[in-house]
Amino acid sequence: MARELYVPRPYGQLITEHIIANPRASIWAGMGMGKTVCTLTAISDLQLLGESSPTLVLAPLLVAEHTWPDEARKWAHLAHLSVMPIIGSEADRRRALRHDADIYTMNYDNLPWLQNYLGDRWPFVHVVADESTRLKGFRLKQGGERARALGKVAHTKTQRFTNLTGTPAPNGLLDLWGQTWMLDAGQRLGRTFTGFRDRWFRAGYDGYGYLPHEHSSAEIYQALDDICLTVNAKDWFDLKEPIVSSRYVELPVRARRLYDEMEAKFFFELESGHEVEAFNAAARSQKLLQVANGACYVDPLVEDDHDPKARMFKELHDAKLQALQSIIEESAGMPVLVAYQFQSDLARLQKAFPKGRALTRGNAAEVMATWNTGGIPVMFAHPQSAGHGLNLQHGGNILVFFGHTWNLEHRLQILERIGPVRQMQAGYDRPVFVYNIVARDTIDELVIARVETKREVQDLLLEAMTKRRK
Repeated sequence: MARELYVPRPYGQLITEHIIANPRASIWAGMGMGKTVCTLTAISDLQLLGESSPTLVLAPLLVAEHTWPDEARKWAHLAHLSVMPIIGSEADRRRALRHDADIYTMNYDNLPWLQNYLGDRWPFVHVVADESTRLKGFRLKQGGERARALGKVAHTKTQRFTNLTGTPAPNGLLDLWGQTWMLDAGQRLGRTFTGFRDRWFRAGYDGYGYLPHEHSSAEIYQALDDICLTVNAKDWFDLKEPIVSSRYVELPVRARRLYDEMEAKFFFELESGHEVEAFNAAARSQKLLQVANGACYVDPLVEDDHDPKARMFKELHDAKLQALQSIIEESAGMPVLVAYQFQSDLARLQKAFPKGRALTRGNAAEVMATWNTGGIPVMFAHPQSAGHGLNLQHGGNILVFFGHTWNLEHRLQILERIGPVRQMQAGYDRPVFVYNIVARDTIDELVIARVETKREVQDLLLEAMTKRRK
C-alpha cells in the first residue's frame, strides 16, 4: 500500500510543536483530532534534531497493537520510523524487546512486568501515555500497580514524557493529579495527592467524596497552562459536517482463509454469468459482510437480518469487537451509538457490552428517552430501526458503524438521528464523530468506497474482481 502525503492541519502543527518544545507536556485533544500522527511527527522531528530514541508508547491493547504501527506505516514522512509492539505472551514480549526499533508500543497492563524485567536497564528516553487517564490513580505510596511501576522511572529514567487524552478529568478534577505528577513530580499540583486534595477540595455534602472549591478549577488549569495544550474540535472544524474516520482491523488467519475462499466463490459466480445488478450483487454479498463483521449464519437459507429465527450463527473472530472497545474507551464515558447490520452481530455486541441497550421498534420510546437523558452508555441500533422521527441528539454525538450496508439511505438515516443539524437545533455546540470499523482487504472497503464516492455497487464489485484476478 502506497504511503500518503501528510499535510498537517494548523492544530496538528500546534500539537507537534508543543511536544517538541516541552519535554514533559500534556496534549488535551478530543477524538478525531489526529493525536497519534501528530505525536509520531514530533518523535520523527526530534530524531532528525539529534535526540536519541527509543520511545515507549503506552496505550490500550488494540491501540498499541494496531493503531500506532498502522499510523506509522500510513504516512510517507514516517517511513524511516520502526514501530515494535510489545504484546502477547512473556516470550513474545521478550522477543519484541530484542528487536531494534525507534518506537515500542505496549498496553498498560504489562507495565509492572516491563519495569521489573528491565530494571536499571530501562532504555526509553521518551514515554508517551496514550489515554493518560489510565494514570489518574497514581499515588506515591498507594494507587494502581501499573501507575506505580511507571512512577519509578518517570523521572529517573526518562527525559521526555507526553500525556495524550481527549478527556483529562472524566470523573472530576481529582483525576488530574496522577497524570500531572508523571510530568513534574508534583511541582504544579502538589507533591502528594493528599496535599492536592486538601488545597483545592472539600468533603462532599454526604460525607463521601470531595468537591472542588469555587475557585479551584480556574486555579488548577492556570497552574497547568504552561505544559498543557488544549485543542477543541469546535474551534477548528465546521460543525456542519461530521468528523469521519475509519478504524481498520485485520482478520485472523482462519477467518482470512474462510473469507478469501468465500470471496473467490462469489466473484466466480459473478464471472460465470450471474446478472450483476445492484440489488442482486448487494444481496449476494451479505455473507462476505457477515464474515468481515465476525460471524455468519450457519443456515444458508436464513439471510434476513430481521428474522428473529435467524439466530444460528458461528463466531469467527472478535477483531471488530476489540476495535469498538477501544473507541468506547477513548470516548471516556461519553455515550456511543453503534450501528449494526445483522442479528448475529447484535447478539455478540450485547454479550461483549452487557451495559449496552438495543433500540428496537418495540421499545423505541422507552430506550430513546433513557438514551437522551444520559442513561445508556452504549446503544445498539439497526439503521432501519432508527428511522424518521427519532431524536437521539440529546444522548450523544458519537456514532460507530460496526457493520456496513450498501444502502446509502439507511446509513444517512441513522446519522441524521444525532447529526450536526440536530445537534445545532438542540443548542449543542459540539462536533459529531463518526467511526467506520473496517475489516482490511474485505468487502467492507468497497462499501466505504461507495459511501465516499456514491459509485454504483456493480461497478465497485467488477473493479474489485478485476483487481483480484491480477
